Amino acid sequence: MRNEFIAFSIISVVLIGGVAWWLWHPLAYTYIVLLPVIGIGFYDMIQTRQAIKRNFPILGRGRYIFESLRPKLYQYFIESDTDGTPFSRTHRSIVYQRAKKELDTTPFGTQLNVYDEGYEWMAHSIAALDKKLLNHDPRVLVGGPACKQPYSLSIFNVSAMSFGSLSKAAIMALNGGAKIGGFAHNTGEGGISPYHIEMGGDLIYQVGTGYFGCRADDGNFSPERFKVSAAYPNVKMIELKLSQGAKPGHGGILPAAKNTPEIAAIRGVKPHTQVDSPPYHRAFTNPLGLLKLIQQMRELSDGKPVGFKLCIGHKHEFVAICKAMIETGIIPDFITVDGGEGGTGAAPLEFSNYVGMPFKEALAFVYDTLVGFDLKKHITILAAGKVISGFDMVRAMALGADACYSARAMMMALGCIQALECNNNKCPTGVATQDPELVKGLVVENKQVRVANYHQLTVESFVELMAAAGLKEPSQITRRHLSRRVFMNLVKRYDEIYPYVPKGSLLDIDTCPQDYAELMRYTNTDSFAMQ
Repeated sequence: MRNEFIAFSIISVVLIGGVAWWLWHPLAYTYIVLLPVIGIGFYDMIQTRQAIKRNFPILGRGRYIFESLRPKLYQYFIESDTDGTPFSRTHRSIVYQRAKKELDTTPFGTQLNVYDEGYEWMAHSIAALDKKLLNHDPRVLVGGPACKQPYSLSIFNVSAMSFGSLSKAAIMALNGGAKIGGFAHNTGEGGISPYHIEMGGDLIYQVGTGYFGCRADDGNFSPERFKVSAAYPNVKMIELKLSQGAKPGHGGILPAAKNTPEIAAIRGVKPHTQVDSPPYHRAFTNPLGLLKLIQQMRELSDGKPVGFKLCIGHKHEFVAICKAMIETGIIPDFITVDGGEGGTGAAPLEFSNYVGMPFKEALAFVYDTLVGFDLKKHITILAAGKVISGFDMVRAMALGADACYSARAMMMALGCIQALECNNNKCPTGVATQDPELVKGLVVENKQVRVANYHQLTVESFVELMAAAGLKEPSQITRRHLSRRVFMNLVKRYDEIYPYVPKGSLLDIDTCPQDYAELMRYTNTDSFAMQ
């Protein structure tokens, strides 16, 4: 193809020149297009980075154009309503429809194959309740015995997404929606920006391994700066992030292109540089140290609810933390469980795909362990991991959650089209970008209402499912209410797949269930390692 292109270039230049000279002078204007194309083609042949362009000048560029368009073309013209990833067209559509308060019902029955392995459903009741008689704004009070300022939390909230990962318009729209709908907005580990404060919505201030917003000059935790951040009236809860589902054990990444001077000032870092949060905390090294930091945060925040977020890795580490709670009497007000399928703007493929315990197993394990240590009565469990519909919330609560988070669904309510451009600052809807021209497309006044609409209608769908099951309160949902097709001809209830651990059974080695025996024997409170 290289020889053919050279021959084409010579022949076309000579031929056009001859015709323009002897027959029709205006044809010479063709050179305005032709010569740049030839120049690009010769550049393709001499560059050394891309073999396809060297061997197929000009034409080889089509490969990269189509590759960039592939995600958009695939979701609109190729994938079915049910097989898109990470979210199917069916799930994306329900968010868009609820955000706009459009028709969100489906005609002609389910498109799912109910005989596929893994299909799940909820048991309804012949004695169903009238949904109009139920509370359409169910909430949970977060705050244990040591909490001075308990918070009435909605059962559905905005999960952690930082300013920097998201645009200022996206942050304002999410927080404005939280204000309208009366739910909470997690700041993400990037600290509290002016855009989190401006709209007046309730905040859950997240502190990650980078300690943004409470970061000392040497990168360690600063109690003085934490106290200032935690004192904002909008801050209702504080969440210490140990790990997140999309990249547990990796730490956060803020690309240099997104690290503007404004973002750098908020985080206390150098602008226009890639900012990597460490994969571990410097403020503690063992379970006892973790709980001492939680206690310190509780005191510095004047008794606001303080908890931690994690994606489960080694089970023994969580068991060690629970042992430390018993030993010290320091009990967090809440624990957020993030599934390994959680999302992020940027993570290595290996971490997104293969690291971290999936949502269902993690949530059931955390709940069972807390019950086994008789700690659950003091601790609220928040769940995150592809929660998008009322059924997802029912499933989370059946496994042990008291309330739910959602990140990507809230982004879709803002207008996210799952373009998969979050990591390159080119988000076409202005959600996950710092490009001013793209951010202009996101109108806060409109999108905040859509976020509130989506929250309201999703919670209502959850309440309607409760009514169908004959339940009055979310706390009545148990694992007996859900079933899964394990094989084509075998169905099991959730309480058979994830059997409950007896209350207090982990406090005595004689009553310890078999699954926990080794975990209990080889864990202690002064190390995260098995002894």
